Amino acid sequence: MFGIHYRLERKSITLVLAIMVVASIGGLIEIAPLFTIDETVETDPNMRVYTPLELAGRNIYIREGCYACHSQMIRTLQDDVDRYGHYSLAVESKYDHPMLWGSKRTGPDLARVGGKYSDAWQVAHLTNPRSVVPQSVMPKYRWLNTTELQTTYLGEHLKAQRDVGVPYTDAMIANAPADAVAQASPDGDTQGLVKRYGPATQVRLFDGDKRTVSEMDALVAYLQVLGKLSKAAQAPEPAGK
Repeated sequence: MFGIHYRLERKSITLVLAIMVVASIGGLIEIAPLFTIDETVETDPNMRVYTPLELAGRNIYIREGCYACHSQMIRTLQDDVDRYGHYSLAVESKYDHPMLWGSKRTGPDLARVGGKYSDAWQVAHLTNPRSVVPQSVMPKYRWLNTTELQTTYLGEHLKAQRDVGVPYTDAMIANAPADAVAQASPDGDTQGLVKRYGPATQVRLFDGDKRTVSEMDALVAYLQVLGKLSKAAQAPEPAGK
């Protein structure tokens, strides 16, 4: 075995050709499945985009490193499905930039946590995790309650998201700061928000405090929509799968 390798090393052209052959085999194995990707990836024409408030919450989720301990990708393993629900589908991450699938599970997977707990539970958990989960090792994020959400640049963020394929309209971009405030202000004017993002848009005091729109509002709004942007996982699977 080593004798063959040593002889190849003495013949550089032969060695280069052998490397090209091996690399081509590996490349073919990786590239070939892409030709059938349209048959394997689900579609959902009714999938909605993140609202500005939810997108701001996602930014906070990334900023605070939540993805380092929580995955957002339920595997097809039976244990995963039994614990977290239907396995994750590619289409459900269609508008995620960056992807937050992850593989670290110091905490549970959050792919379908939306609606699993009340807003009050989420606020209590983020403020002091051990108040609701005594064995939790998660740090406290109580400052989110008192930190006002900065909405000034949300329009620019939506515009950047549109540049990578998220179908935000000009009206969504222009009204992003106002829509973020409106979603956490149920007593305000929310008609424009609902018109732009659809009747499924959750509008309420996510942090329970109507005095200001906080970072807690945004993060809870994001958590409560995880797994709810698409109904593809609820659709029956085609026969033969």
